[in-house]
Amino acid sequence: MAAPLVLVVLVAVTVRAVLYRSSLAAFISERVEVASPLNAWKRVVEGLALLDLGVSPYSGAVFHETPLIIYLFHFLIEYAELVFMITDVLTAVALYLAIQDFNKVVFRKQKLLIELDKYAPDVAELIQTPMEMHYIPLKVALFYLLNPYTVMSCVAKSTCAINNTVIAFFILATIKGNAMKKKNGSLCLSIKSRRSAVIKSGDICLLVFRFQRQFIPVKLKSKSFWLYTMQYAALYLCSLVVIICLSFFLLNSWDFIPSVYGFILSVPDLTPNIGLFWYFFAEMFEHFSLFFVCVFQINVFFYTIPLAIKLKEHPVFFMFVQIAIISIFKSYPTVGDVALYMAFLPVWSHLYRFLRNIFILSCVLIVCSLLFPVLWHLWIYAGSANSNFYYAITLTFNIGQILLVSDYFYAFLRREYYLTHGLHLTRQDGTEAMLVLK
Repeated sequence: MAAPLVLVVLVAVTVRAVLYRSSLAAFISERVEVASPLNAWKRVVEGLALLDLGVSPYSGAVFHETPLIIYLFHFLIEYAELVFMITDVLTAVALYLAIQDFNKVVFRKQKLLIELDKYAPDVAELIQTPMEMHYIPLKVALFYLLNPYTVMSCVAKSTCAINNTVIAFFILATIKGNAMKKKNGSLCLSIKSRRSAVIKSGDICLLVFRFQRQFIPVKLKSKSFWLYTMQYAALYLCSLVVIICLSFFLLNSWDFIPSVYGFILSVPDLTPNIGLFWYFFAEMFEHFSLFFVCVFQINVFFYTIPLAIKLKEHPVFFMFVQIAIISIFKSYPTVGDVALYMAFLPVWSHLYRFLRNIFILSCVLIVCSLLFPVLWHLWIYAGSANSNFYYAITLTFNIGQILLVSDYFYAFLRREYYLTHGLHLTRQDGTEAMLVLK
């Protein structure tokens, strides 16, 4: 499998290198779907210019990245294109290795449940075979590296690519699941928290996932579980404190806290993007904004606990759903965030037979992606449309994502039910029954 992966990497790097040298690079870097006020490369360059002049990059309202990012590019600004290509490759390789290990665990779990007669006798066609799972890691790497969303984020030099790399390595460290990887996983999680200020359900869901060592369900009455939980939480908090202190010593100021954390939580910049925040708050009366900002930010919390309870025995699928929810409802989303959870779709290829609207939803997402620049041009340049047109297409795009995740969630639960109850369901009177998700 190494040779196909190397081939995919070479193709992906070639595509990016060609686009970097084309006239499309400048156009892509200006797209609001690709670069947000949080991760736009232009803002990183302006922050670097302020830093070189001896002025704090957080003194204005331009730069909102972390000190770690700005000092990274302070030394690597001349190799920025190479850095972003390497981060994409590292993300793909980390996901490739993570899914390889995950498939081994799935195969062992299936074998054990078959031996214990936990599956219904007529569900042999639902069991994943080693041949089916063999190419899944390669498909995941392919879906990430050659996804147009990922390519555009790399060409635009959006720092979202670095965030994706950190998350991918956290996932890899988590699935590996040994003591050394626990330290690496907590460090990656703390870096991710600093990078994107995900002090909401992102950290919660990944932390819960990390607790489920070797994919064993959480046992709340087990002392070893709570001991492991406290150890990992302590490692995470210590890593987070160290990184915050490192940021302070680099900058010699705490200005980055309101400019990074406060900026994401308060959403003061209403630059149009593919998210749900900007239009809503642009049209809202000022005295209502604080209340609805709190409501919008808390919104992601509502899904974490119910999903964690329902999917407590399936932490990887829980992680996939939660990352998708965060990418939809975060303050400043970009297509780079969407690309990360879409890379996991090949992992759930065995659910395709249970998906109800996959073709329609795929068409919706593709059409919306094509209409983004069209409606932007009509609004900003031609003057023949207004913000309602652009927000309508972003709303449709996000609804399509929500329905896509819901469809996969329904398909996953349906397959799990069939595995234990059989494909042919009957009512008490002997007639054929239909499975309905409530």
